[in-house]
Amino acid sequence: MSADPARPEARGPVLRFELLGPVRVCRDGAELDLGFPQQRALLALLLAHEGRPVPTGELLDLLWPGQPPASALNVVRRYIGALRRLLEPELPPRAPGRRLLRRPGGYLLDVTPDEVDLLRFRELTRQGVRAAVTGRAETAALRFTDALAQWRGPVAMGVAAAAREHVRFTDVCRELLRTARLAGDAALLSGRTAQVLPALRRATALDPLDEPLHARLILSLAACGLQAEALTAYEDVRRRLAAELGTTPGAELAAAHTRVLRQDVGRLTAGPRVDLARESPVARVAGSGVAAAPRGDDRAPGAALAVPERTAPTGHTGLPPDIHGFTGRKAELGWLTATRDAVDGTVATPAAVWIGGMAGVGKTALAVHWAHRAAGRFPDGRLYVALRGSDPAGPAAEPEEALRALLTALGVSAARMPTGAAALTGLYRTLLAARRVLVVLDDAAGTEQLRPLLPAAPGCLALVTSRHALPGLIASGARPLRLEPPPAEDAREMLARLIGADRTAAEPVAVDEILLRSGRLPLALTAVALRAAAHREIPLTDTAAYLRETEGTLDAFAGGGGTADVRAAFLGSYRLLSPQAARLFRLLPRHAGPDLTPASAAALTGLPVRGARRLLAELAETHLITEHTPGRYTQHRLLRAFAAEAPRR
Repeated sequence: MSADPARPEARGPVLRFELLGPVRVCRDGAELDLGFPQQRALLALLLAHEGRPVPTGELLDLLWPGQPPASALNVVRRYIGALRRLLEPELPPRAPGRRLLRRPGGYLLDVTPDEVDLLRFRELTRQGVRAAVTGRAETAALRFTDALAQWRGPVAMGVAAAAREHVRFTDVCRELLRTARLAGDAALLSGRTAQVLPALRRATALDPLDEPLHARLILSLAACGLQAEALTAYEDVRRRLAAELGTTPGAELAAAHTRVLRQDVGRLTAGPRVDLARESPVARVAGSGVAAAPRGDDRAPGAALAVPERTAPTGHTGLPPDIHGFTGRKAELGWLTATRDAVDGTVATPAAVWIGGMAGVGKTALAVHWAHRAAGRFPDGRLYVALRGSDPAGPAAEPEEALRALLTALGVSAARMPTGAAALTGLYRTLLAARRVLVVLDDAAGTEQLRPLLPAAPGCLALVTSRHALPGLIASGARPLRLEPPPAEDAREMLARLIGADRTAAEPVAVDEILLRSGRLPLALTAVALRAAAHREIPLTDTAAYLRETEGTLDAFAGGGGTADVRAAFLGSYRLLSPQAARLFRLLPRHAGPDLTPASAAALTGLPVRGARRLLAELAETHLITEHTPGRYTQHRLLRAFAAEAPRR
């Protein structure tokens, strides 16, 4: 984003971009015709990225949420060209322009902060937060009110409803709600509740089930002398919670109602209720707004919780970016959504889902992709922790380490971080009480590692991935989802996405052999596809021939420079085995039959059948073999190749 006053645009026509309501562009006060709805949606996404490049894949997902047509890239280029001419009509033909810029892998809209309502909203919100944390509640209320004045209606209005469900637009909606909560807090402190009432009413209409927001509206109505309306507002949300979620008002909303009944509402003082000035500095998360960090004991009406959003994968708690070109798994995605809908706030205990399967089958990819798709159903945030349960480079994460990372993401400062597993778990579950948060616990080592990390509040969902079967977690009520390699059609589509549909269509026989030799394992396909994409001059027939020549080894699936490496992934599972199970695993390539049984395992190891059965169960628990029927096991072809070269332990 450029703010250079000497830029040619600054001396030319004045452009104004609007996203917080109808998507509009005005030049010198005159509204421009943005053309096709898809073109308007593309512009809206560029604006929502706040001057950062938008990957082409994200543009394709926005315009074609299902399967993009073969002409999709050409269509995007046409829309970009039309928008470029619209914004800079004086440009010569084929000139690159200075507004809509091509960047590696995507496009960037170059704007200044004063040109875009979203950027003005964010800057005013930041000013309000700075005033709040330094004790200037009246100034904070004014800044938050000015920020919310930029909001003119549903975000990205005029864009197709399906496109408005994109995570970038739902993130902006959550920003508006957070700022409305902060505005309510500051107004109650400073006595300026009348100024924020319109924004609070609009915000509660945007999310009719947001209890903290309704608590602020009810208190603000009462502070303005509108006690009857405040009681009516409480009764409306109480009925809605019962009808839609089957729940009663939580502690915060109930406390606000009690205060209205007692007529204990007026201009608040900087005491134990809502003391913004004593809050720790506000953390800006993922470039998408702000939220006040909580005191560990502050759950009264007005206390705000930092809402973790999607970030780059740096650290423990940022949800990794969505998987570019994710394909297939439609049944599994549908099952996850149906499970979420079945448990969303309707049961007495929180929900947990276990996604299990062999190394490289795509557990994390599925969990992260679904987490992005389901973001709108978890308005209070999405947390991610890598538990390193099968990391060959080091030990698994300790529960206390993971809890500290989660609490940091929830806004707890180092100075307020408790010590001891019990205190950390208690604070973590308190902060999540009466909230709707998705917690992705990736690569879990076992149930005991997980127990302190599971939320204890209805409305939250823990999404656990692991190579371990985790029977204890399932016995406690977690819903299991075991992944197998995708069917051939999905695997073929994955290859086409990664190396180009034109190449796969031109060499279908080679593609079939690649799928066969890789066992359709997504990690193995990725390793092959990355090499093929980097060497377009090499026919896929040659790639298939190389896989044929190296059959029985993993040489063709080795990665480098941080790319997919099947051998390293399998090693992470192998190192978890007991010495006896590791020995049986190394002996498995000697078994010639299609199925492995306890009797055949006993013959390989020289152990009694009962002992061999126990070792087979251990291998199955870590998904190094598969029990397809009771007492009968098979092994993926690539795991068999790894077993032949696995190091002694």
